[in-house]
Amino acid sequence: MTGRLEVEVTPPWPYRLPRRGAGDGTTRARDGVLSRLLHIDSRPIVVHAWQRDSGDVVFRAAGDARKRELAVAIERMRFALGVDEDYAALYAEYRHDPLIGPAIRRRPWVRPRRRPWPWDALVSAIAGQLIEASRARQIERRMVRRWGRGIEARPRSVWTGPGPLRDFPSALVVAGRAPAELAAMDLAPARALAMIRCAKEVANGWTDLIDPAADARLLAISEIGPWTVQCLGMYGRGEPDSLPAGDLAFVKLVGRLAGLRRRASVAEVEEYFAPYAPYRGLAAMFALTQYHLGIEAGPPLRLAA
Repeated sequence: MTGRLEVEVTPPWPYRLPRRGAGDGTTRARDGVLSRLLHIDSRPIVVHAWQRDSGDVVFRAAGDARKRELAVAIERMRFALGVDEDYAALYAEYRHDPLIGPAIRRRPWVRPRRRPWPWDALVSAIAGQLIEASRARQIERRMVRRWGRGIEARPRSVWTGPGPLRDFPSALVVAGRAPAELAAMDLAPARALAMIRCAKEVANGWTDLIDPAADARLLAISEIGPWTVQCLGMYGRGEPDSLPAGDLAFVKLVGRLAGLRRRASVAEVEEYFAPYAPYRGLAAMFALTQYHLGIEAGPPLRLAA
């Protein structure tokens, strides 16, 4: 029998449900409802989320699972969508800040595009190293189509959209892939090896991605650097101070805002947002929200020396 659990959440801070998913091919948006397939203890569970006119957000989980597993699926989607985030302290401290104050006041509903699981965020970060975001999302979608566990159309309480929903490939699945298989997804060979090594760390229980102390094991893997674990912290663990300083968007942003007439270095990005600790990651996100159109419209910036 299909189980179902519904939870209604009143966001503690202004909130707008995203109109689309993270772009990795796992989340569907249809008629104002976001749908995502998750596996909890190997049980497939579909979580739907929609927002009422009152601003409350409703989560409905359905699948052949126990209530505890349905609750975990909803909790992970609440995390991914940032519905429980309260930016009152950030607002109180920085609402008059000349850099991020305007964005906090005008678009308080902005949230980082998190992933339900830290593993998903780590894979996304490895796929996105030194390439355009659009190309990275294509790599993720190929992986999801090739190895993601799916669920066909089921009763209305589960899923009735076009085609199957697919979950992100698990660490165990990726650990069993050959490097050439990942390279065929357009992943650079060295990063394919790095992703497999990370997958083995997670699948074998050697690394718990929830624990920031485990980042040291990841950094010991070739091709895994600070930017990758900073993305894991921001998008996989929800750390407000985690700043992916090497992100192309941020090096271009600081290059413009600081008047460098070139892309900023990683150190310059970190220095620029240092005054916003312990909210450096959120500050950078709000700054990009405020100024991204001007950054994209401006002339190309040369690389940092």
